[in-house]
Amino acid sequence: MTTTTANGNHNGNGISFGRFWAMTIKEFIQMTRDRITLATMVALPIMQLFLFGFAINTTPHNLPTAVLMRENTDVGRSILAALENTDFFQIRYVVTRAEDMDSLLESGKALFVVEIPNGFERSLRRGDTPSLLVAADATDPVASNSALGALSGIVTSALANDRQVEFAEPTKPAFSIVQHRRYNPAGSSTLNIVPGLLGTILTMTLLIFTALSVTREIERGTMENLLSMPIKPLEIMLGKIAPYVLIGLVQSLLIIAAGLLVFGIPILGNPASLAAATTLFVITNLSIGYTFSTIAANQLQAMQMAMMFFLPNILLSGFMFPFAGMPKWAQWIGEALPLTHYIRIVRAIMLKGASIEILADDTIALACLMAVAMLIAVRRFRRTLD
Repeated sequence: MTTTTANGNHNGNGISFGRFWAMTIKEFIQMTRDRITLATMVALPIMQLFLFGFAINTTPHNLPTAVLMRENTDVGRSILAALENTDFFQIRYVVTRAEDMDSLLESGKALFVVEIPNGFERSLRRGDTPSLLVAADATDPVASNSALGALSGIVTSALANDRQVEFAEPTKPAFSIVQHRRYNPAGSSTLNIVPGLLGTILTMTLLIFTALSVTREIERGTMENLLSMPIKPLEIMLGKIAPYVLIGLVQSLLIIAAGLLVFGIPILGNPASLAAATTLFVITNLSIGYTFSTIAANQLQAMQMAMMFFLPNILLSGFMFPFAGMPKWAQWIGEALPLTHYIRIVRAIMLKGASIEILADDTIALACLMAVAMLIAVRRFRRTLD
């Protein structure tokens, strides 16, 4: 039987507004005490707003470009100035050898190389319609297509403004553009996405696995049993990481095999270089996940921290959107993320056949991130145990 008290609250099986309100207050208090969860709920939507609103640009500009000057003429300098003045291209290198052009494209330091061939100005003056050669890194079709589409108009405007060039037949095209889409002639998005998925899947799974590792041991009470044994904390940490390294390598092998057999993704470079870079990347992510595990008070917090780290990785690494099209501040953040450097390495080795020496900058950056993550993980692990 249900009775009603003087203040209007119901007893027995009825719903009590007083009990409901007390429970609500209790949840608010508990929420404010869990600062990591509260910070995640506030920071996550703000992070998404800023990243999607300011950092993501599907029409990239200021793409790193090199110019191969076969001749140093007034027309060549006019074309160079026109490219520098546009917001599609950012001239970073002016080279005179084809070997330098190939090296810049393989390493990813340049996404485009505009070649001004010998005799270009002389052919223009004679009305012979010479060819302007453009080599583009087409492993990112989104970035290359938009810039290639704008190139013809940019050069035409530059030549029209050059009063020293007069054409015998005004209706005839002054020049033609010969495009070489390197590494992905068909512009297939699959060749761009599948190698990037290798790093993305590894980041997501390894972060979650290791972020839950220490907190799970502490919540179950088994960490004290481990510490009572004749084993050092560093040995515990390394022993817990080692199996996940093997799991990460097995995952990598499965993804690469699926890419080869199902999607036809080639491995043009040295498989040993790919394996070494993948091992480096796996250990880096495991160290970061362990750091989260030592900071978090429980498994929920560890999961939240892993997802907070995963979001900028997937958005600012160049996996979903062209890296060169992002503003400088977003690129600086992206350079501090392991996935950014690994995606460059894996795409260059698999699609371009690049050697690890050409990719030295990204390899060193990834090694430095691994060393920093390992150092923080070791220190946080010892502090947590103390």
